[in-house]
Amino acid sequence: MNLKHLFLASFCLLFANVSFTSCGSDNDEPVLNDKGSKIELPQTRAFILNEGSYQMNNANITFYNPADNKTIADIFYTQNSAKLGDTGQDMIAYNGNIYISLYGSNYLTKLNAAGVEQIRKSFAGDAVLGGGIRFLAADNGFIYATFYGGVVAKFNAETLELVGTIKNMDSNLEGISVANGNLYVAKSYKMNGTNYEYQKDLSVINLSNFTLKESITVDTNPNQVLEGDNKVFLISWGNYGTEGYSFQMIDPAQNNKVTKLGVATKMTAGDDMIYLVNSVTDWKTYTTTNSFSSYNIKTGVMNSSSFLKNAPDELNSSSIYMMSADQKSGDIYVGVTFFSSGNGTIYRFAKDGTYKEKFDCGGISPAKMIFFN
Repeated sequence: MNLKHLFLASFCLLFANVSFTSCGSDNDEPVLNDKGSKIELPQTRAFILNEGSYQMNNANITFYNPADNKTIADIFYTQNSAKLGDTGQDMIAYNGNIYISLYGSNYLTKLNAAGVEQIRKSFAGDAVLGGGIRFLAADNGFIYATFYGGVVAKFNAETLELVGTIKNMDSNLEGISVANGNLYVAKSYKMNGTNYEYQKDLSVINLSNFTLKESITVDTNPNQVLEGDNKVFLISWGNYGTEGYSFQMIDPAQNNKVTKLGVATKMTAGDDMIYLVNSVTDWKTYTTTNSFSSYNIKTGVMNSSSFLKNAPDELNSSSIYMMSADQKSGDIYVGVTFFSSGNGTIYRFAKDGTYKEKFDCGGISPAKMIFFN
């Protein structure tokens, strides 16, 4: 170890017990933009978006350090001296920055890697984008967002300048993901008077010219979309009556062939696996039963056995609101909600499913988790 690294190690050790300190090697770790931060943060870090309660203006972000399990509740307020807003819908990490959509407040914001706000784009009163921003995806220097009212918008990732829209897609739009040069967009439902008309379409947009390429027939009420190993995975929510939730795979290499793989209510991708949970609630007794399973993308094998080991008993009946996987460590995080009655809880598991810890997520209804490492 040379003198520079010896000094760096000593400095980190000195301040380990008094603050979070960014002390990574300058040879093999990315330099994170922490400009304007009021606190020092470690190189390895994670952020949890807590949705909050609708119209209560209590969405927030919790900072989490996977190395020592420490959290900072509402780091957005700490860094920006302001509340995040109403209904945190989605959060993604892209090119060292954080992008968040706020459905109730109806804006898109860009933060640096320390949670300091850089740019905010409001859609309140916008005749085209005023229907409410939903989910986000990123590719090749652009941020893509779905909106209620049937619009997909394309923004410059650096400036948040609106550079294109695809309008009148005839439905409220939900999940969005990039795969094989295309954007896959879930069309959930549209209103016919006071009636809900649930859709069965997943729209495919060509990213090279930002035009609608085709629509794929899927199960009713498509919602959550994610990419894994150049395949697209989808959870449809059904019609809340005769049709239930379903888990499907779309293969771009096979002309977007759709295969139904099982039943699930939440999913996340990590290490060539799709981790799933199916939550079933008995509304007569208000009890929930959770069944965990996994799908191996490489082998095409669906494993109905739980991927979790030694999970706390309460997780079997909790209201699961989120699952996220750390792509570097392989750790899996399961977030549960107690809705407006209190802060949610995050359960952390190792890559092999072994239970590691649980902690307070610092807000109501954890909706998304991202990682910098």
